[in-house]
Amino acid sequence: MQIAQTIGVFLVSLAVLCGLTVVFLRTIWFHRDPLRVPDETEDVLVSPADGMVVYTRRFQDGVVVSEKLGEKIPITEILHSGESNGSGWMLGIYMSPLDVHFNYAPCEATVQSITRKEAPLNFPMIDMWEYVRIVWMRKLVQLFGRRFHLENERSTMFFEQGGLRFAVVLIADKFVSKIKTFVSPGDNVACGGKLAFISRGSQADVVIFRDDVNIVVQPGQHVTGGQTVIARIGSSDK
Repeated sequence: MQIAQTIGVFLVSLAVLCGLTVVFLRTIWFHRDPLRVPDETEDVLVSPADGMVVYTRRFQDGVVVSEKLGEKIPITEILHSGESNGSGWMLGIYMSPLDVHFNYAPCEATVQSITRKEAPLNFPMIDMWEYVRIVWMRKLVQLFGRRFHLENERSTMFFEQGGLRFAVVLIADKFVSKIKTFVSPGDNVACGGKLAFISRGSQADVVIFRDDVNIVVQPGQHVTGGQTVIARIGSSDK
């Protein structure tokens, strides 16, 4: 009888601990807001999100090639807005549930427009094994061209600074119910300024409409939002 009571107390305590952990994660951990200072601000773009770089891609004539799908994808399919031609660079950052979930401006710029693409159903970005590889083993999982990348709900913000035009695309995962933006068209944002908040796992893409860009991060590298330099403007990445 004593053993049964001990086991019962243990199970109740474990349930309470799990419940408190869930509450902590939902109310405090996911909403933590650390101070971020960019490593550099001149002729650079800093990361819009905490997480792992999961792809870098060149696009030309408005299309990017997906090796996984074996086809050319119009960048408008990722942006769900904007122009259908031009060339430049694309970079994707996967935000795990352990990362800070605020999003930051890659450089000082003016918000030109914000578009929201709804989806009747959000597809999961990764399966359980991929989650373990990315979050706990810090191993790269190639996510470019997955179904979620083209069909999930997203919020696309277009920016301009002088001759530099770029977009930040926030893509929702299956378990993300809300993307909250803090800026509006016409707003001027500082480098590293907060743009939005997106909960749980998600992805932030950067689309840069220029050729003379040097991407200085690699797939598999962990970056810090509002701080890590991801690209230098004015030099071509060969």
